[in-house]
Amino acid sequence: MSEGLSIRLTQPAPIALDVEMEVAPRQTLALVGPSGAGKTTILRAVAGLYQPAQGRIACDGNVWLDRDLSTNVPPQRRRVGMVFQSYALFPHMTALGNIAEAILEQSRVEREARAAELLARVHLEGLGARYPAELSGGQQQRVALARALARDPHVLLLDEPFSAVDQPTRRALHALLAEIRAASAMPIIFVSHDVDDAARSADRVCFLRDGVSVEQGPTRAILDDPGSALVRWLEG
Repeated sequence: MSEGLSIRLTQPAPIALDVEMEVAPRQTLALVGPSGAGKTTILRAVAGLYQPAQGRIACDGNVWLDRDLSTNVPPQRRRVGMVFQSYALFPHMTALGNIAEAILEQSRVEREARAAELLARVHLEGLGARYPAELSGGQQQRVALARALARDPHVLLLDEPFSAVDQPTRRALHALLAEIRAASAMPIIFVSHDVDDAARSADRVCFLRDGVSVEQGPTRAILDDPGSALVRWLEG
């Protein structure tokens, strides 16, 4: 039984952080707040790409970071799937090759077969031979998502997944995230500036400001409360 993800991070500088949150299995958390609030830094800390001064991160019963105990599992040993805002696809590799590159300890034939399965899972059947430059932004994003899933992650992290796509692609991505959540017990965290995206795809929302988790809870309850800190921020 998955135990979900727990995060506690504190530091005064260079990026101030004072956050504590938990994401249960099959739960999606949206990190919302102004630019510079620390949203992407939290994702990078979970992935092991940023080292906070103090804190603890545990996922599915495994401690990935505990500064008090000098525990710091390197990124390649954390079961994290991350989709970067820029997608970070290898331009010299096909869509299939980008996904297969993330699959470890299997033969080439097995990796390509698994990559083809993942392309189908994100509804890109038949596009495996195309290079990133030959794909639309939404298609590149789906390849990046398939590559993140290729690691059989225990947590999925998405940095601004809805920010650079048109409305039809946005709706399709919301539907795809719902499919992924239904098929897996892993927690999902995504960063967004748009509360509408949180309302559509997140069970819980955490409002961040200046590196501090000002408010968090069930998305609908917070958005329906005119006195909540998030709603007051939205209203200026």
